[in-house]
Amino acid sequence: MSKGTSAYLSAQQRDVVHQLARSWLWRSELPTWLLMVAVYGGWFASVVYWRTLGLTLSTLLLVLFTTWYMSLQHELIHGHPTRFPRLNQLFGTLPLAVWYPYGLYRDSHLAHHRNHTLTDPDEDPETYYLSPARWAQLKPWQQQVIHLRNTFPGRLLIGPLLDMAATLKKLAHAFIDRDKPAMAMWIIHLTLLSVLFYWMTLHGFSPLWLVLTVSYPALMLTKVRSFYEHRADEEPLARSVNNEAALPWRLLFLNLNYHSVHHDLSGLPWYGLRKVYLLYRDGYHQRNHGFRVAGYGEWITRFWRKSVEVNAHPGTQKDAQDAHSFVTDVRHQPSGDSRPDLSANNAAATTRRAS
Repeated sequence: MSKGTSAYLSAQQRDVVHQLARSWLWRSELPTWLLMVAVYGGWFASVVYWRTLGLTLSTLLLVLFTTWYMSLQHELIHGHPTRFPRLNQLFGTLPLAVWYPYGLYRDSHLAHHRNHTLTDPDEDPETYYLSPARWAQLKPWQQQVIHLRNTFPGRLLIGPLLDMAATLKKLAHAFIDRDKPAMAMWIIHLTLLSVLFYWMTLHGFSPLWLVLTVSYPALMLTKVRSFYEHRADEEPLARSVNNEAALPWRLLFLNLNYHSVHHDLSGLPWYGLRKVYLLYRDGYHQRNHGFRVAGYGEWITRFWRKSVEVNAHPGTQKDAQDAHSFVTDVRHQPSGDSRPDLSANNAAATTRRAS
């Protein structure tokens, strides 16, 4: 399992989470095993039976299954369904989403989970912020592109294109710099992609069609989830949003809309995020200073034309203790956290009754 960090709201919440982790459902990881069967089965069936389904329906299904696959890859990175990272990697290495090798995503995302440097453009590889120096170097038209990217439609339309350009740049540098681990990662990825494309042609499905009408729209859907997930704030635990999205979005994104909960308790399985959030909703509202939204529709309404302010990073005061204070993973033994409860006092009793 990938070593995550955990920041419980209280000792009580820690005990509740550990009690949930001892349940048969959580220990068996059955929902994630079933998810893998559904994602892989649905993706490959959509290609094999595309003539029966029709090109339009099979394409739409592939977009959904590809987006779901990327959500599954995120779950694999965080140590589910097994505690063995290399085995989880095998489950997520197939390039169904085309562009990103699993290893590249894994390394970037785990670095992103250092809460004390979250949103810092010099430390967080997944932030949309730029350093003030880098922002000042941009030409006016480049700054306008960033502003456009920071609108909701701009994030969907040009965000994937900018990400793909950055990924191709990393591919080139891996071979220019003779970075052997990175080269091996890319060779494996491109080889598997070639095999996948060849298999698709055997079934009469165009790989170019997959790239243009499946891969890009799937990346656009992931940008719905990641739109304004993080903001710069002095308090590291107030930098992630909780988005109370509707059921279809929650299922597609595996509850990552409860992003503050995920960053606080990164070892929670996807089917536990909503349960923990609902038990401690008020506590999380306090912790992340009200950074909560009623659903993705609110982002669409507010930022259809207006740009969200994630360009030049405003800076935060870094507390050296932040780098070491969140050290207990939710799938390990309790750490003896004795902080006062910030949420409902009866949450533990409620969970025990539900169990």
